[in-house]
Amino acid sequence: MSEVAIIIPARMESSRFPRKPLAKLLGREMILHVLDRVTGVVSKEITYVATDSTEIAHLVEKSGFQVLMTGDHPTGTDRLAEANRVINAPYVLNIQ
Repeated sequence: MSEVAIIIPARMESSRFPRKPLAKLLGREMILHVLDRVTGVVSKEITYVATDSTEIAHLVEKSGFQVLMTGDHPTGTDRLAEANRVINAPYVLNIQ
């Protein structure tokens, strides 16, 4: 187990920007841009996307990144807490 986990909460049903994680910027999904930036600084082994969407999970896994499936939550912090119950890292960095 690593001392630190980087967790990116991602959901499809945002009221301000529905399907935001899968919106394309320069031909690549937004969630993948975020993962590229994060893993340019820290290891892929400690980086996770926490989501309740199988569509997001499939894309992230297909692209070589780690996913933790969660239930439906009102906030990214709630999603992060559920995900960390699985990986049990003493320190978590929430990337939103």
